[in-house]
Amino acid sequence: MGIFSLVTGWPGPSGFGSASTAEQVTDGIDASNLTAIVTGGASGIGAETARVLALRGAHVIIAARNMEAANDTKELILESNPAARVDVLKLDLSSLKSVRAFVDKFISMDLPLNILINNAGVMFCPYQLSEDGIEMHFATNHLGHFLLTNLLLEKMKNTERKTGIEGRIVNLSSIAHLRSYDEGIQFDNLNDNNGYSDKRAYGQSKLANILHANELSRRLQEEGANITVNSVHPGLIVTALWRHSFLLMSVLRLFTYIFWKSVPQGAATTCYAALHPSLKGVTGKYFLDCNEEKPGEMAREETLGRRLWDFSEKLVKSASK
Repeated sequence: MGIFSLVTGWPGPSGFGSASTAEQVTDGIDASNLTAIVTGGASGIGAETARVLALRGAHVIIAARNMEAANDTKELILESNPAARVDVLKLDLSSLKSVRAFVDKFISMDLPLNILINNAGVMFCPYQLSEDGIEMHFATNHLGHFLLTNLLLEKMKNTERKTGIEGRIVNLSSIAHLRSYDEGIQFDNLNDNNGYSDKRAYGQSKLANILHANELSRRLQEEGANITVNSVHPGLIVTALWRHSFLLMSVLRLFTYIFWKSVPQGAATTCYAALHPSLKGVTGKYFLDCNEEKPGEMAREETLGRRLWDFSEKLVKSASK
């Protein structure tokens, strides 16, 4: 997939491309026997992902920090699709306490879990620490999803064992993973304000999303679990993520307008990875415009992924104390 395909929307090997929408890539798919969690499902591509999964029949759990926005999204989905099954649960991924509370609430609902879409995130934030004392991009985009996924894994495994249906986990990353810090992940000075760059901090968290997906995929394959884990780049889309860099977004759009996608197009790769039958058994891959792509070199480093996993486990344990 090159610049020509990106600009023209010309489909790649999957039959889809940058111009494809979430509805188009899931056309004809029956997801009525599936339950999915979508983090950040209250707005942007998360809301569109939730809408399309519900449209295909899935029972969707919108996990969101802003409950008012999440309930508004639920009502909009029900207006166009009265038969939709949608629930809303509170989740602030920057808070490990909130992640644990969300999981406890979801488990108490006694629902199966087939699909986990780690979509929520923050972008280009001024320097700040989470309530657990962790740099905000890393805390929200990676560590919250790391803990959430680990806490839900047993539920996904049990669902697969009972139903025989392959589980799928999708991490929303970004091409910004190519613009992390020089060492990739700043293990030794993650929270250092000196030399902090909002762009590189965001890139670091997106690199972590891919490394997390790849390492989890490796571990699940080793134990023979029928759960796939992939990461995706949704593309350039105007969403609330840009709220910290509205001027930058405006300038970028002025000079790169041919590369920008609509929200339905932006949600396409996520929905493709979550539902499309052609990806059965496909795991540990990175997708762009609904086609497999090779991520940056550091995103492919297995030793870096294992180190990140160990580092993340230690952060969770220290924050819990």
